[in-house]
Amino acid sequence: MPWSVADLTSRHRRIALDSNVLVYVLDSTGIEADRAAEVLDAIESGAFSATVSTIGLTEVLTGPARDEDAVVFELLATELRGIRNLRFVDVRPEIAVDAAWLRGAGGLGLADAVHVATARASGATALVTNDRRIRSGPGLEVVYLSDLAAP
Repeated sequence: MPWSVADLTSRHRRIALDSNVLVYVLDSTGIEADRAAEVLDAIESGAFSATVSTIGLTEVLTGPARDEDAVVFELLATELRGIRNLRFVDVRPEIAVDAAWLRGAGGLGLADAVHVATARASGATALVTNDRRIRSGPGLEVVYLSDLAAP
């Protein structure tokens, strides 16, 4: 049975986001975009705080950079950094070490490993993603956008 963003807020005070959540909000339409927007609305309203790795910022801004659209690039960079209750976390040495372990032992790609390690280092108890290769582990529940009830 799908659960709602309200269920997510009742179970977690701090979450982390995979960059694909931001991409859905900024660059997509459909049910996943609606679900991602509902998660971001909950973050902005203070229902919980959220973190995302600065690698996520790089991933989201790559599209406008590829298109050489400086106006959209700067607008998105400013909007993303201005989301209330969302903190971008630098890849510190302890995050890099944890990500290396997750990548080597868990088979995650570099960006996914950094997102999981950032979530763990920031004290998040859930990571919201739509990447089924990322799995829940001790202290970190993975919540897939596709499993959230439609808003």
